[in-house]
This record gives sequence, C-alpha cells and structure tokens, in this order.
Amino acid sequence: MEEDLPHQQLCKQKRNFSLDQKEAEPLQIKEEQNEQEHQPIKEEQEEFESFQIKEEEEELHISQDEEPYLLKWNTYTFEVSPVNGEKYHLEPEPDRHQLDPEDAPEVKNQDQEENDHEDLGLRRDLVKLLAEAEVSSIAEDGPTSFRRQSSKHGCSETQDIGLRTRVPPVESDDSCLSDSDDSDEDHRAKPGDESSSDEESNSSNDPPASTSATIASAQSASAKRRRWRKLAWEKVQPQNSAKDLPIWRGSLPSAEETREPIQYFRDFFDVDLLNTIVQQSNLYCAQESTYSRYSGLKLDRNELEQFIGTLVYMSVVHLPTSRMYWSSECRVEQVADVMTRERWKKIKEFIHFNDNSNTTANSGDALFKIRPIIDSLLQKLSRLPQDQMLAVAQQMVPFTGTSSLIHYIPKRSRKWGYKIFVLCDTKGLVHSFDIFTGKLDPVPGEPDIGGSGNIVLKLVQVIHGSVNHLLYFDSWFSSFDLFVALANKGILALGTVEQSALQGCSFSTDPEMKKKGMGSFEEKRAVVDSLEIRAVKWFDYRGVIVASTFANAQPVSNIQRWDRKLKQKVSVECPAIISLYNTFVAGVDALDALITSHRIQIRSRKYYQRLFFHFVDMVIVNCWLLYQRDCESLDVPRKKQKDFLAFRISIAQALCMQGKDLSSKKRGWAFFDVESEFEKKKRRGPAKAIPTLKVRSDAVGHWPVVESGRQRCKLPNCKGQTVFKCSKCNVHLCLKKNKNCFGEFHK
Repeated sequence: MEEDLPHQQLCKQKRNFSLDQKEAEPLQIKEEQNEQEHQPIKEEQEEFESFQIKEEEEELHISQDEEPYLLKWNTYTFEVSPVNGEKYHLEPEPDRHQLDPEDAPEVKNQDQEENDHEDLGLRRDLVKLLAEAEVSSIAEDGPTSFRRQSSKHGCSETQDIGLRTRVPPVESDDSCLSDSDDSDEDHRAKPGDESSSDEESNSSNDPPASTSATIASAQSASAKRRRWRKLAWEKVQPQNSAKDLPIWRGSLPSAEETREPIQYFRDFFDVDLLNTIVQQSNLYCAQESTYSRYSGLKLDRNELEQFIGTLVYMSVVHLPTSRMYWSSECRVEQVADVMTRERWKKIKEFIHFNDNSNTTANSGDALFKIRPIIDSLLQKLSRLPQDQMLAVAQQMVPFTGTSSLIHYIPKRSRKWGYKIFVLCDTKGLVHSFDIFTGKLDPVPGEPDIGGSGNIVLKLVQVIHGSVNHLLYFDSWFSSFDLFVALANKGILALGTVEQSALQGCSFSTDPEMKKKGMGSFEEKRAVVDSLEIRAVKWFDYRGVIVASTFANAQPVSNIQRWDRKLKQKVSVECPAIISLYNTFVAGVDALDALITSHRIQIRSRKYYQRLFFHFVDMVIVNCWLLYQRDCESLDVPRKKQKDFLAFRISIAQALCMQGKDLSSKKRGWAFFDVESEFEKKKRRGPAKAIPTLKVRSDAVGHWPVVESGRQRCKLPNCKGQTVFKCSKCNVHLCLKKNKNCFGEFHK
C-alpha cells in the first residue's frame, strides 16, 4: 500500500494538468529581435511539446516516525530543438508575460517534485543534477531553449537561455512542502561560474539579449582563466629532465676608474632635481606665509645639500629626537656646525616637491606631491646596466601613522607602511619601482592578466632587448598568463606557485612525500601556447612548488638540513630549480638589509617626506652597489674598497662641506674653541699663556684652589672675576652655581 501511494499522487497530478490545460490562456511573449508583439499559441505548444523526458527512477525509502515518504531521484535527458534562432527577453513584470499552464505540463510536475526535495534538505543536489543535464544538452544540441523551474512562496518561474517568462502560481497538494526561504537568485545559472564544465565554456551559444556588457566581459575573463584547465600535464622522468640554461647574450660595461661617492650620488640627485626641490620649497613657503610666522624660506641648492647631508649623518649617529643633535649633552658637531636647529626645522617643515595649486587638476594621482621625485629617479634607474638575473618583490617603507596609502603585510617584520614593488638584481641594485596606491591597472598595450601580473609587466618595461634575462618572483605574482606574457617579451621566468594555481596538475600530498623522506621531489611538464612550463614539488620541512620556463630539476645537488628526529644535520637532495630560486630571488631582501642598517628615521606625518627619506636611502645603496661593480671591473682589492658605512659617511661629509663656507654660519647655541679664541685675544694685547689642549684635557691633577685676590677669568669671552684657580694650569677660572668656566676650560 505504501508503494502505491506515489503512483496515485502522480496520476492525480496528471489529471489536474489535463483540466488546467482546457482553461489556460494563450502565452504572450515579447520578442527583442523581431519586435513581434504576439505569437500563435500553436507555435508555443509545439515548442514545449518538443521536450521529450526520459526518466530513470531510483527509489529511496526514508522511514519516519509519523508518516513514511517515498522519494524518487529523477535523471532527465533533454532533447531540445532550436527556436528558429529567435531570442527572448525576460520582463520582470508578471502581468506582461504569463505562461499558459496548458503549454507546460512538465513544468508543474517538476515544480512539485522540486518542492518535495527542498523540505528534505536535498534542493542543492537537485539543482546540481539539473545544471549537469543543462550542460550536457547544450554540448550535444547546440543552441537550445532549456528551461528550469524554481519556486518561492508558491510562485513558479521558468528560466530559459533563449526565453525567460514568468508562470502563475501553482497550487501544491501539500502546502507545507512548498515553503522556502531561499532566494531564486541563489540557484540560477550564473555567467562565468567556476563550477561550470569546459563544454559549457566552449559552447557556441549566443548570449541572451538581456546580458549586459559587464556580464559579457566577466564571462570572457572567466573563460580565459578556465582555458588553462585543458593543459595536459605529464610526469617527467629523471633521465628526460635535463635542460640547458639560457646563455646570457648581454654584458656589463667595464669601468675606466672608480669615482668618489658623492659623484655617484649626484648622478641621481643632479642639479635639475635639486633646483626643482628648491623652487617648490620656496613656493610652498610663500603660499603658506599667510598662516606662518616665517616671512620666507630663501632656500638655495647648497643649503638643500647640507640639509640632505645632515639627514645622512643622523642615520649614522641615531638619537631619539632631532633637537638632541644641538643639545649640549649630546651635541653632534657634524650636524650642529652645519646649520642652526631652527633653520633645520624650518627647511624640514617647508621642503616640498610639487605645486599645490595643481592638486585639483591631478586629483586622480595619489602620489602627486612627490611625483617629480619619482619620475626623475625612474628615468635614471632605467638607464643603469642590467645583469642577467633580476627579481621582483615587495618592499615595505615602515610607517605607523594615519594615511590612505598605508598597507599591512603580516608576513613581514615591519607589517605597517607604504608598499613598493621593486625590480632589482640579485645584489639589490634597483632598476625600477612602483608605489602601491590601491589599484593595479593593466599596462597600455599589454594584456590584462590580473593585478599581480600587471605590476610585473609594468616593471619589466625597462628591460630592453632579448638577451635572455631571467626573472624571479614569489607565488604572489606567479600565474600561467604571466609566464606566457613574459616569454613573448623574451624574458624567461621562475617562481614559486600555489597548488591551486596549477589547474590540472596534481602532486603528491605533503604526508605522502614525508614518507619518502626529506629531499623527495616530483617534476611535471605542460605546454602552454607552444611554451614549455616545468613544475617541481620538493619536500624539505614542508612541500614547496616551483614553476619555470627555463629551469628543471636536474642536476640534483646535495645540501645540509637539520633532521629533527636525529638531532643532527643530514645530506638532502635539492633539485637545480630550487637552488636557482634560493640563490637569485633574494635581491630585494639584500636591498632591505642595506637600507635597514642605516635608515633615516626622522619622524614626519607627511607621506611625501617619509618617501623622500626612503628614496635618499635607496639611492645611497644603489651608489654603493655601482661603486662595488666598478671596483670588481678594475680588480680593486677588497681591502681597498670602502664598506657601506664609510661610503655613506663620505657622501654626508661632501654634502655638508664640499663647496660650502661654514665660517659665516651662525650657531644656535654659544660654542667656541678655546684655542682659536685665545689666539684672537693675543692679537688684541698681552695675554697670559695657557696650557695646550692635551694638558688641559688629560683629567689628571686639575684641582680648584681658592686665592686671596680676585683675577679675571681666563676662559675666552668671559668677563667675570673669580678667586678660584686651577692648581695645575695656574689660571683663574669661574666656578659658580650658574657658571662653570672651570669645567668648560678643561674639556
């Protein structure tokens, strides 16, 4: 009896459909292409009768406490005929387009079965089955008008790739099975859905007329991403893995002589760039004079160089605050003797690089205020001779203040700051950079391969000529589109990749490779647009996957690794592609290490000042690397080469003193040399001799004694009279609560 219950319900539903067919109204459809307002009912009936459904039923019995239910899983095979090339448009108003129930007996039956599945938590599985049937039908029969029904609060809707109309509500025999809170939009076929099959993405169906340009572009981009899923990956045997590395056809120029450090520096901060900074700084001070206590900046190029020189000195001798460089306790003469504290603070406040009056015209440029510095440096960096091995990576300029350009990178030691993408060689010599402002637009004339790939194509524009440059990057940049785009420009690449980025390529899992032991690896190959890509997974402490267009796993070398179980170092096999990546990818890390060793850490809330300080550090690193390259070209012994700190101090000294007259500088605090002041006093008349500097400053036996008579203090520029006298130097010196000439004389 329980088994006959579903058959009786099915017969009852068919009888209801036959009664409804006699009372149905004709279908009214709006045609978008032919602009026809009405279509005969017979054509619509023929269209719906063309659906021939073959049911293969598998019965599933579910026992419940109150009432048993019999569920039927139906697998549908649709044989659909084309609709004479006509396309239809879905109008959202149900009163304009209503489907006649007489034309769709299958719709009502299928809608009730779908409602039954919804209440039992099986709706998602049914939708998946219907989607697969839709894909199969599209692949076999070409253009179709496949329909699918979904209900919401008793209202059934028919969806059609070529025809979209709305159906009147259908009464259900069991109303409790038709209630659903899910939206119809959740189960509709979405364009560019990653779950769709390859047949659907490659079908020749014309898109519906209601599809917008945005959805069409999304579909094309999604289809392009899915294109790589058809790659046929094959395992590479060790005997067939050998592959020769490309031979570099370029060369580095030989130097005629090594130059002074300041000459390298002035190649980047030349006269034109310094004059631009001077002009814009004076202009900015004039624009702000209404709100400032200063009458004018009156900055010149020599004073600007001295200001930059003091910044470099401050990076070598680091103090907590800038005012301490002029204090009597921590005075640094290399800074305090160059300019006064107030003058230094004034230049720092008004140093500027672009005209604020043009901000409105350049509102779309987030780096407008420092754009002249960026353009000037990029032009000079692009002309530097390039080595064969180059790397692209991210760099962080530390900053924890409030700014729209601040970004967060959790895997870096300095997590907050301004993010910069850098192209450099393996030693850290920068050839190009780009400051990340929140958007990564495609390069004009280059394919749009995503944000991470677009930035690489932008940086490699400075690589001229196909001389077999090899580029290295990490998994954040890697993609098949990037490998192909770089190969078209004559640049071969190597980088780590994530398993999810290798569509169609599956390696052994980490637990499986761990059983084989440390050093185990697998190699596979695929051909993409006539370009061979090798992918290698190597297990060290964990699995890492590397892909390349020029490298392979052979030859295998041995490296030392610490075995945690044996508590000792063991020899582990390492593929050649892994060794190449570890050797040449760390160029940006070398750059960061050199900058961090002596970074300009002057605090500033202005983003363009913080970036300007970073560019000064980056230029000094570039100058030292170029100096080392010239020394190697001329075979200068290592002992005779200046290290990075000495090179940096030499630049600071030249900026502060070379071509500058320091005698006319006014000091912010009273400071003098005892020897020079004593010489001036001798010219004016007789003066009592004083001990030499070595005697005065030896700190041995200088004791104050009290004399009966007063005499003038012998410290220059002091007009006081005192009874205190140095027992060793035999000169009278003031020794009071607020005046200690005795201590000043013996420094």
